[in-house]
Amino acid sequence: MDRIRIVGGNELNGTISISGAKNAALPLMIAALLTDETLILDNVPRLADVAQLQRILGNHGVDIMSAGKRPGDREYQGQTLHISAADIIDTTAPYDLVSRMRASFWVIAPLIARMHEARVSLPGGCAIGTRPVDLLILALEKLGADISIDGGYVVAKAPGGLRGADIAFPKVTVSGTHVALMAATLAKGTSVITNAACEPEIADVAACLNKMGARITGAGTPCIIVEGVARLHGARHTVLPDRIEAGTYAMAVAMTGGEVQLSGARPELLQSALDVLGEAGATVSVNNDGIRIGRNGAGLRPVQVTTAPFPGFPTDLQAQLMALMTCAGGASVITETIFENRFMHVQELARFGARISLDGDTATIRGTDKLRGAPVMATDLRASVSLVIAGLAAEGETMVNRVYHLDRGFERLEEKLSACGASIERIRD
Repeated sequence: MDRIRIVGGNELNGTISISGAKNAALPLMIAALLTDETLILDNVPRLADVAQLQRILGNHGVDIMSAGKRPGDREYQGQTLHISAADIIDTTAPYDLVSRMRASFWVIAPLIARMHEARVSLPGGCAIGTRPVDLLILALEKLGADISIDGGYVVAKAPGGLRGADIAFPKVTVSGTHVALMAATLAKGTSVITNAACEPEIADVAACLNKMGARITGAGTPCIIVEGVARLHGARHTVLPDRIEAGTYAMAVAMTGGEVQLSGARPELLQSALDVLGEAGATVSVNNDGIRIGRNGAGLRPVQVTTAPFPGFPTDLQAQLMALMTCAGGASVITETIFENRFMHVQELARFGARISLDGDTATIRGTDKLRGAPVMATDLRASVSLVIAGLAAEGETMVNRVYHLDRGFERLEEKLSACGASIERIRD
């Protein structure tokens, strides 16, 4: 199993190209099931989760071709996928595939919408809370699907097709919004999704669906209206840049000092995180190529942050911010409101000498003058990169174990950091 070795203490200086967003690429790939024509996706990141979803879609009879590099392609430019679901030969998504990644459960939406039936295993993924699928099932039932649970599988049927409906989510749900959006595109009549998630990735998927012939308005707001159409066609779409990757590298630079250009990053996608970084003492400037982040000499200041759905501070940057605050001059407070089990990185950060105390969903971080390198273990995707950030600033050597979590969501992490001066390498066992 691969490990990542870091020798801390180096400033980061240079340019980091931001990859396509994993949280948009996955539902965009799944949306290809809605049409029998080819969907072409540009700027798809090369990640373990993308490769796993390719296997899952292949099980349904989907053909996926990955185009090679073209003249003029930039370094780290994402891959282009040609996805063709001309013939769906199997409407079952089996446990051994779905159990490895939660987002793969979302195939239930296009399968029931287009094929009027689906049998999908209950999902797996990161162990950061229950994250039940009840709201996804609620959305499909509102649209007229008959749902039952059989031996760990969700069985959905709609012999006459789905029907437009009013879907009011009792709480904001990104996965529920994705499922409702995809299923409603082929439903008969109009659907109104209220209390919808406003994340940029939702709007990106809706933009692609509209290119495919869907009639969606309001994506990116709490109320989305979908006028169902009889069929969708092929299209070409570029995946938006990954705001979580951009925020992660911004925090790494704030942690180590130096100055880095985040090429391709879009500030409006992570403004709340940039505001917090400025409050903490980093310098943030926006230019034509993205975002420039730096910290030269000034100490880090403590912050108080509560995670919230977009446009609030993202839960997916909470662990990274906590790592950053371990070196702030004073006490910081971070409250996690999205996932109930997302503080598993605390005990690993403590191995660096971090001083963190927990009280329910709130962590208090008391800054320390120095972190010391240590052997640590990744527990989930975002927590694992917080250990990398801590290791970049710690004295001595850090060894991050179980880095397959990192490979699920960060493209060429070691290459991007080492190109900016970090002493970081992958050790393949």
